[in-house]
Amino acid sequence: MTDLARRPGPTTRTRVEVHAGDTVSRREDRLATEEPLEIRLAWPGVPAHRAWVTMRTPGHDFELAAGWAAHEGLLPGGSLGAGHVASVAYCTDTALAPDQEFNVVTLTLREPPVRDPGTRHDTSATGSSACGVCGKDSIDAALDVPPGASRWAGEVPQPDVVRRLPDALRGHQKVFSRTGGAHAAALCEPDGTLLVVREDVGRHNAVDKVAGARVLAGKSVSVSCLLVSGRAGFELVHKAVSAGVGSLVAVGAPTSLSVQLARDSGLVLYGFAHGDRCVRYA
Repeated sequence: MTDLARRPGPTTRTRVEVHAGDTVSRREDRLATEEPLEIRLAWPGVPAHRAWVTMRTPGHDFELAAGWAAHEGLLPGGSLGAGHVASVAYCTDTALAPDQEFNVVTLTLREPPVRDPGTRHDTSATGSSACGVCGKDSIDAALDVPPGASRWAGEVPQPDVVRRLPDALRGHQKVFSRTGGAHAAALCEPDGTLLVVREDVGRHNAVDKVAGARVLAGKSVSVSCLLVSGRAGFELVHKAVSAGVGSLVAVGAPTSLSVQLARDSGLVLYGFAHGDRCVRYA
């Protein structure tokens, strides 16, 4: 890896021109950084190969890779898969340009994955920062929930706690405060205690990062609650169900398919969570 390579940060400076009424001003602004991340998988007898490419905000890249693998059902033991991860590292492929050296992560497993990660296309599976299920071969594949941890059997946050969660999350959204362009996710206790918080330009990446933080710490992703700063789209419910989370709380609205999956899977689902109101859908 070259000495000149510089790891990209979560925000990027830019110059802007602000038009307010008849007034024009120029100043520096901050943008949420968006760059591609290629995740490569390797295990004994199988060299590193591309498994997924997503657009993400740099930071906690190893967690993103581990969380993605856990949500895809690739790690034995479901959400307790840390013991099956041999290493996570930035790729040292000499063919990579210096500015791409921190955009490729190799996740090496101690044994073959539980299920075939596939490539879903002739080259690679690719997703944007807006979607977590792009690249699936079929509708059935998109709807399939991989085997994971046992369903959370403990308490989940009650409505009075649910209404407090968005404000608690907001205090940890540093990238959003600087840019207005990042989503956040958190894993929570029944009393609303935040266990881990991560931000990303992609809502599904933020969820992968909080899961990966638990996996790499040797802790279960199957906890009381997953909290997200945006809508409760299908891909987020899919990840919550895959991880065995007990409830999902969203600041925004759910979709018809996300409500259906939550009800079918026994996931408690709240939307429109705010200080004075929340709506339970499942």
